[in-house]
Amino acid sequence: MEKFSKPYACAKVFAHLTTKNYREAYNIFACNGILFNHESPRRGGTFVTRKVVRGLIGIKLGKQKELMLGNLDAKRDWGYAKEYVEAMWKMLQMKSPDDYVIATGETHTVKEFVEECAKCLDIPLEWQGKGLNEVGINSKNNQVIIRLAERYFRPTEVDLLVGDASKAKNVLGWEPKVKFKELVKLMTEHELNTSDGQKS
Repeated sequence: MEKFSKPYACAKVFAHLTTKNYREAYNIFACNGILFNHESPRRGGTFVTRKVVRGLIGIKLGKQKELMLGNLDAKRDWGYAKEYVEAMWKMLQMKSPDDYVIATGETHTVKEFVEECAKCLDIPLEWQGKGLNEVGINSKNNQVIIRLAERYFRPTEVDLLVGDASKAKNVLGWEPKVKFKELVKLMTEHELNTSDGQKS
């Protein structure tokens, strides 16, 4: 049995099976897009990618002292939302409906995302400690800027999420172009260019 982190994930499985059922029973043109984590500057502030970007920019601009995070070792398959929307459009142009996984096939940890964002902002980041006591330090001034908090750890964490989009590549002619580092840079630069970097 799959381990789901929240009711939202269970609802997605229900929607997936319902779509397949209606397609097969009533010959409806309906596709399932199984989209792995897709990010953009429009991502909500409570999602870890946007939270990291906004938090580090806040620290860079002196508007915030620390960024509180959860599991730094969780691995995710992060892609660019704009490209994933293109994939959804391509599904709907096919003669026959089908289901497709949309993903990059690459995994990166939350810690890697933090490190890449820090590089984009010229924040020299070093890690010290282990477990919940691990902290991220700005080596320029030796200030702790990242701490971990138990409340941000999911009770049923999925440690690894990675997708195989080979079917989308072979059938739809779709594959991701924006890679991980470019995605982090895109999100960081957009946030910096949005007024003072702290608006939604």
